[in-house]
Amino acid sequence: MSTGSGPAGGTAGAVFPREHLSGDVLDAARALLGAELVRLPEHPGGPVRTARIVEVEAYRGRDDLASHARMGRTVRNAPMFGPPGHAYVYLVYGMHHCLNVVTGPVGAPAAVLIRAVEPILGIAAMRDARTAAMRRPAALPRDSRLAAGPALVCACLGIDRTASGLDLCDMTSPVHLRSGDAPAIVAAGPRIGIGYAGEPAVSVLWRLADAASPALSRSFA
Repeated sequence: MSTGSGPAGGTAGAVFPREHLSGDVLDAARALLGAELVRLPEHPGGPVRTARIVEVEAYRGRDDLASHARMGRTVRNAPMFGPPGHAYVYLVYGMHHCLNVVTGPVGAPAAVLIRAVEPILGIAAMRDARTAAMRRPAALPRDSRLAAGPALVCACLGIDRTASGLDLCDMTSPVHLRSGDAPAIVAAGPRIGIGYAGEPAVSVLWRLADAASPALSRSFA
């Protein structure tokens, strides 16, 4: 389903405006589409890795039964209760990291899951990082699909739970956001993998994506 054009995140290449993340999580999710996710070098002389955010999912507060905040504050989800613009990174299946951007006011837990990104810079390093994260050797897809999934985003950019709590609106942070060009058309659909949450969580159209991107984790057909 198309929801029309998304809003611009700001001047391309500038630090992502925190105010775009301080309101409702759906507005923040839309604003993040087209923004750039940047991973600074992990070692001196290493490459900067940059990718464009093309798919996200919104998770809103304790009343959202698909949200990690539904059971209240814990050690794991504590960043969700903090200030907007910070990272919340968690581990699934004991092996895959997922990156979320915290939104809304302090104490009102909400976050946007980064589901897919399109590589821009440091693509060779992304390939190396994804290969290193594999448990079994396998051929990698074309460049545009290297990070077509939330766990693949973190694998390609070398993001793990040590990044949880980082200020993503600080350009000196090892992982941060920069403004980019908003997509011409934003597609919307149900979130993925949350069948346990029941209605209305499974039906709300809180998965948003750049409809023209080749890097989406799943189609909207």
